Amino acid sequence: MKKRTVSIIRRLSENPDEKFTIESLAELFSVSQRTVRNDLNAINDALSDNGLDALELLSRGRIKIGDNFGELLPLVSEGDFYDYKLSKEERIEVASILLVNSAGFITLSTIAETLFVSRATVIKDLDEIKELIGRSGLNVSSHPNKGLRVDGSESAKRLFLMELGGRTGSDAVNRQTGIQAGNRITIQKIISEQEHMHQSFLTDDSFRQILLYLGILVNRNLQGEYIEKRPHIETNKYLMAQDILKYVTQYCGIKTTEDEVQFLSEILADSKYMRQHSDQKEIIRVQLLTRQFIEHVSDELEVNLNSDYEFFENLSNHLESVLTVKSPIYPENAIINEVLEEHPDVLEAVRNNIGVIRGFAGRELQEIEIGYIAIHICAALERRKNKEVAFHVIVSCSGGIGTSQLLMEKLKKHFNFQIVDVVASHEVKNMEPDRADLVISTVPLRGCRIEHVTVSPFLTDEDYIRVGNKIDALRDSRHLPSRIGEKDLTAKGLLEQLKPAIFDAVPEKAPDLYRQIRKLVRGYFNQSVEADAEIFAPSLHHLLSPEFIELDVECTDWRDAIRRSAQKLLDIGYIESRYVDAMIENVEENGPYIILADGFAMPHEGLEKGSVQVGMNLIRLKTPVRFDDEDYGPVRYVCCLSAVDHKTHLKAFFNLINLLRKSSLLEELDACTDPVEVSRVIERLEYSLDA
Repeated sequence: MKKRTVSIIRRLSENPDEKFTIESLAELFSVSQRTVRNDLNAINDALSDNGLDALELLSRGRIKIGDNFGELLPLVSEGDFYDYKLSKEERIEVASILLVNSAGFITLSTIAETLFVSRATVIKDLDEIKELIGRSGLNVSSHPNKGLRVDGSESAKRLFLMELGGRTGSDAVNRQTGIQAGNRITIQKIISEQEHMHQSFLTDDSFRQILLYLGILVNRNLQGEYIEKRPHIETNKYLMAQDILKYVTQYCGIKTTEDEVQFLSEILADSKYMRQHSDQKEIIRVQLLTRQFIEHVSDELEVNLNSDYEFFENLSNHLESVLTVKSPIYPENAIINEVLEEHPDVLEAVRNNIGVIRGFAGRELQEIEIGYIAIHICAALERRKNKEVAFHVIVSCSGGIGTSQLLMEKLKKHFNFQIVDVVASHEVKNMEPDRADLVISTVPLRGCRIEHVTVSPFLTDEDYIRVGNKIDALRDSRHLPSRIGEKDLTAKGLLEQLKPAIFDAVPEKAPDLYRQIRKLVRGYFNQSVEADAEIFAPSLHHLLSPEFIELDVECTDWRDAIRRSAQKLLDIGYIESRYVDAMIENVEENGPYIILADGFAMPHEGLEKGSVQVGMNLIRLKTPVRFDDEDYGPVRYVCCLSAVDHKTHLKAFFNLINLLRKSSLLEELDACTDPVEVSRVIERLEYSLDA
């Protein structure tokens, strides 16, 4: 069976509710309609051989899928090259992997037997195989009576295997570099544990890449192949690499070296993270330009996305990982391309406003980078639409209750769901249609009488879009009841009601008390530990209580204003003295980008410059000062920020930006006569943001 035929089976299985036609499949796979008809005939032959319902061709080329069609996909294995016919490109890639992954010599006959092709075919492909391998700085040499061998460094070989295995996404290719399923599951758990231990949470793509690399590492070590001697390079992921390999060594029965740790730390340092305790110097600056970018895009799309805190957090985390000197590597993704084709206005808005991000990065952004940024906006737009109706959802997962709970938490972060149950996939077929509006499953479902959609267990951005599109279709085709007014008791809803009362009643003890109450509530509702582990993010009025506000301060110039705004934090040990000097140097080097609005500046510096505890201190100047830039007017309010990570201050910062967008904030602060009054104005206006 050809690769395209298998791809059609996968497409139909994973999207059973989509209205496929011969024409749409021909366009999707860039072939003729006649070719698609031949593929469908081959699929029907396979269905017949396995006692499954055949595909039906209806009028206008529409394709009707049987209820048991999803059972065919597991039967079509790409791991066996006897049943699965490789394309020439795949054949060259797999042969290259066989060569590079071999610890010694490998004969042409061995390669031919593995691929179920003739020796002459391998010889015909050999020049292209050598060319592909040679692009990674490796060389294929031959020896009489021994065969072929790849010469080059072990690190180059692993990077080649990692890139090719990750790029193809083919089980047939990945199988050649993989390890036993038990070890794979163990390694996956080790990575997850160390993500939490080191508070560095990889993106889905990076998680898969690290999982792939560790599989390659175990496989190569078992063959006696180790990383060559490497120079020691300081990375902020060395300890994480050390801990990961400590447990991989323990559970997978291999030996590792200091050079193995060093190389893994370099790979981890180059990976992308959803959130982390980062050493990056420009965290606050990235968050500032993220807010500026969101505001510009909102204006162009004429949709207010400025109040979506989750969007701001997700996009700033994404940009923090992206804005490096070296262009990041993104996997090509057909689903992302489809989404962007459906939202050309979003893509155009990103392109029109990308200048602020490009200027920070100091380089041109790739088209795929622009696409990933646009995907975040599409997800925010979907989330905004889906607040209209609180869908009742069942989560179905084959990976156990732990995986189900994690999937449930991720879904609830992005959608206004009322998740009514979590079940195993085999239970779904017995459920009545009125049990829920939608089933979200990590495996294709058979015989399900409820509308359903299949997602990846990793729950990628494209999965969020897929779920959003499904909800759109449901909303358009059915008159679902609005459940916004229903009083379904949830942990999140209860905590949202309790939180203001706690902070009003005992403001000094509120953070610790709220954490304890949150843990008890989430435990009662059986929510995941991950939800409990979220760092408490103080609001703006928690940081700017009266003791952190000073009025009518006399300053000689902007440098003096920064020093005076920092003095309180310095006195109580929230920052070190070097932090103050670093803030001034930051403005001297980068200009007064710290001016967030007319008359308001927020000086800050990187995490490693002397910040000890998260905090803010606001001063109102008796006489406004000017920064050394003609584009900015005089500044009357200076708020020093001390950030200890990229997350804890984020909610307060987000709310401050939104308050500054309201012209009444500074006008009301101007009229205040003491710090208590200022604090009350900030608290009142901040609560109004959620109203």
